Amino acid sequence: MSDIALDRPNYLPKAVSDRAPTLVAALGLLIGFIAIAILVDLRQATLLAIGGGLGAALYHGSFGFTGGWRRMVVEKRGRAMRAQMLMIGVAAVAMIPLLAAGSLGGQPLVGALAPVGVSVLVGAAIFGLGMQLGGGCGSGTLFTVGGGSSRMLVTLVFFIVGAVIGTAHLPWWLNQPALPPIDIGRELGVGFAIAVTILGLAVVALITALVERRAHGNLERGPAPRRPGWSWLLYGPWPLVGAGLLLAILNVTTLLVAGHPWSITYGFGLWGAKIADAVGIPVAGWEFWTWPAQAQALSSSVLADNTSVMNFGIILGAALAAALAGKFAPKVKIPFASFLAAAIGGILMGYGARLSFGCNIGALFSGIASGSLHGWLWFAAAFVGSLAGIWARPLFGLDGLTRK
Repeated sequence: MSDIALDRPNYLPKAVSDRAPTLVAALGLLIGFIAIAILVDLRQATLLAIGGGLGAALYHGSFGFTGGWRRMVVEKRGRAMRAQMLMIGVAAVAMIPLLAAGSLGGQPLVGALAPVGVSVLVGAAIFGLGMQLGGGCGSGTLFTVGGGSSRMLVTLVFFIVGAVIGTAHLPWWLNQPALPPIDIGRELGVGFAIAVTILGLAVVALITALVERRAHGNLERGPAPRRPGWSWLLYGPWPLVGAGLLLAILNVTTLLVAGHPWSITYGFGLWGAKIADAVGIPVAGWEFWTWPAQAQALSSSVLADNTSVMNFGIILGAALAAALAGKFAPKVKIPFASFLAAAIGGILMGYGARLSFGCNIGALFSGIASGSLHGWLWFAAAFVGSLAGIWARPLFGLDGLTRK
């Protein structure tokens, strides 16, 4: 959960003052869809629309990982983490069999698989530390930027910087001790892999429930809809579990359309590399960018990159959701200590995500849902790093729960 979730919007109508951002965001999605369909293809344009749905669900559900993990540690409230486990489990039930089939309707399907080793262990821990300082994970950064957060825009800029630095160092990290990618669907069989995955997620959810009951004597319930009838579907807020289920469905849809699950941070490294190349930094000669797929991405339009297009959609979808909720209100003033935390956190997240093959979405959510063992290692290491980040927040004038 990003930090915006801890300052939950009241969603009181403010349609008149937010008509302009509503129109801009809606037109951005519409024009972007048409342009990408013409310049690339309809499949790529569909990914922009899926990104828009993800952005709306993330914003209206205040759904992310950062604040949820911090709230579990500081307040002993695990509602957000249980929603995350449910989301991953629902996606896994669909994705593990699909990936075992290998293709559907002629579309090859590839999971979010990665080596299990030092690179993931170190990178995920760095990412967990960075996300508590930066104020959001990969998805949290995007949807809060879309919602108008200037502080998270700082985090995003430095996230991109860190991701580019990570591409320079990744070849060295890949030479450190590691096991090859381990696909539990292939190793254990589809049925057993699903059962083991659901059991692991259930254990995490049970631990959060036991800790919460011991601390408070009860489990926190989600707030009831604040708007009459079904108007909350358009204006929000959405129940946390409902938003998580929609995110799971959209991740499976991404797999079917793109041929791979939802990811975020590869796009950040690509944007940064293109900017660096444009100003004369010879990134094209770096080993990472000489690999065939990376070289092609660097030389092609950013609109041809699935992850980038979906990221654009997330920002626009979140902006539209925020405007409809009457909450699109950029704030320019950022205290220096908070700015510094955002910058450091962004660099750490970008670097850590590149080393560990993704963020909470690409490595944790899509990794575990794909049946990749590295997703579980990422989860454990990132949570430990997050503990360090929670401890470090007061050094920058950030308390345990409040968005600064």
